[in-house]
Amino acid sequence: MTITFEIPGDIEEQLWSSGADPNQTAKELLLIELYRQRRITHHRVAQALGLSRYEVDGLLKRYDVPLDLTLDELRAEALCLRGLR
Repeated sequence: MTITFEIPGDIEEQLWSSGADPNQTAKELLLIELYRQRRITHHRVAQALGLSRYEVDGLLKRYDVPLDLTLDELRAEALCLRGLR
């Protein structure tokens, strides 16, 4: 799905000058807001952005969104941590 919208040129310039791609930023913010509203899972955010679980954790932290893992995601995390022992 492609979503197109206009933003003022000065905001676009500000994003580019700070090293942020406006398209990627918009995509991240949409997915993070859906996650924050519990409309999609942590795993779905990772899939949609092509990121690892830990990269998504960092992204959520950057946007001040607390982790809200499903029971299945929490179990998968526990299994992973047990495997690191």
